[in-house]
Amino acid sequence: MAGGWAAGVTRARALRTRCLGPEGIREVAGAPSLDAALRHLAATSYRRDLTPDASLAEGQRAVSATLLWHLRVLAGWQPSTGAHAIRLLAADFEISNTEQHLRTLSGPEPTPSSPEPGRVCPPTEPYRLGALATAWPRIARTRSSSDLRMTLANSPWGDPGDDSPSAVATGMRVSAALRTAAAVPEAGRWAAGRLALLIGREVFLVGRRIPEPSARRVARLLGPRSLRAGSFADFRQALPTAASWALDGLGEAADLWRAEVRWWDVVDRDGWALLGRSRFTSEPVVGAVAVLSADAWRTRGALELAARGGGSVDWPAEVSDGPG
Repeated sequence: MAGGWAAGVTRARALRTRCLGPEGIREVAGAPSLDAALRHLAATSYRRDLTPDASLAEGQRAVSATLLWHLRVLAGWQPSTGAHAIRLLAADFEISNTEQHLRTLSGPEPTPSSPEPGRVCPPTEPYRLGALATAWPRIARTRSSSDLRMTLANSPWGDPGDDSPSAVATGMRVSAALRTAAAVPEAGRWAAGRLALLIGREVFLVGRRIPEPSARRVARLLGPRSLRAGSFADFRQALPTAASWALDGLGEAADLWRAEVRWWDVVDRDGWALLGRSRFTSEPVVGAVAVLSADAWRTRGALELAARGGGSVDWPAEVSDGPG
């Protein structure tokens, strides 16, 4: 068993050097302009899809695309169990592609900031998922929202319960959390906590009802009491321990953005702990996915700060300084 993981774990540990780390992210965030931040990133591992004249959205997407490339490379070195775990942990990329495809099916949208009437947003190229795709090739061939829903229902994603963009996005995220918790024990706490953040936002901040198929999946991970909660406080109290940590200390749903920041801090800290373990098992591989993902998330945020003229980033004491 250990022999099958040796190459994959070795590659996972090597990928630590692809993280920008706290010091590098501080430099990006403190840049006086987006152009200056992009010049800094051009000398790092995030340069792969970066262009010097990129907009903020394009720069952030390039950071995400680089993360995806690293995950694809990492998956290629794993035994089948490890590749499946990475596919689940990378589910956000397929969800993003599906959301974009749904927007395309609905027709082009006007660009709000454009001075020219009738100008439309250029289409965004889908992320290249390769072996990390679950059902994307079939989803990409759909020609209507109802066809897309049927395709999801006949795939591991399951039926989202409706073909509206919000129902599809929520349904896929619920499905990803449930499948990750079941198949990747090292990430079970992250999946449950993230699902609690999602349902808290959808139900108590946005005010959306969770469609029945997705609600049944939520109940399997968060418990049926969480879905019967009449207030955000009741929702927090109904959560199992595996998920309640993500909402600890929150007084109202409007504070969920703070909980998301904390969620990423925990994922990063746990990831470095897993990556540092000496055994040839799935743990260092899952840890590498966590630290790479957290680093990319923070780098995207740093680019936004730079685009606003630069700012400082504060790190909790328990966050690792990353690769030495």
